[in-house]
Amino acid sequence: MPASASPLTPPPRRARRKLSPGDYQALGAFRQALRRFLAFSEAGARTLGLTPQQHQALLAVRAHPGPDAMSVGELARALIIKNHSALGLVDRLVERGLLVRAPSPLDRRRVLLTLTETGHRKLEAISRNNLGSLKSDLPVFTDLLEALEHLDLPPETTAPKTVAAKRGRDGR
Repeated sequence: MPASASPLTPPPRRARRKLSPGDYQALGAFRQALRRFLAFSEAGARTLGLTPQQHQALLAVRAHPGPDAMSVGELARALIIKNHSALGLVDRLVERGLLVRAPSPLDRRRVLLTLTETGHRKLEAISRNNLGSLKSDLPVFTDLLEALEHLDLPPETTAPKTVAAKRGRDGR
């Protein structure tokens, strides 16, 4: 160990490149595309008689990667809402015939959620439209990914990996 280095001294940081105008343009275009997508998705949900939060709940239940159906607590975490708010949301979806809740066969304290056929149909209609909207903005996402590939961020600012990212793009 060199005389000037101490075991408590962090290693020198590499110099990071400055953000380019292209980086800011890619980020700005992504933000605009994201806002446009959210507005489009919310309008699509309302067209089918759902609130945006109801649509998000149906999507979270359908997209749940676990081996079992999603629980109310998992729904609350997925939507970043309190448990009692998730319970009210589930109550409204059950009343509308879009969701079914049942006790877990393994732990009767857990309530598991599944979509009804009507819930599946509404979610599929919104999701098809949403995927079409995302596809039309594909160049924006491509530009952002390209900018991200060239970006040198310190480790503490990187976002945690999602379940899908940990499994890989194909979901395995």
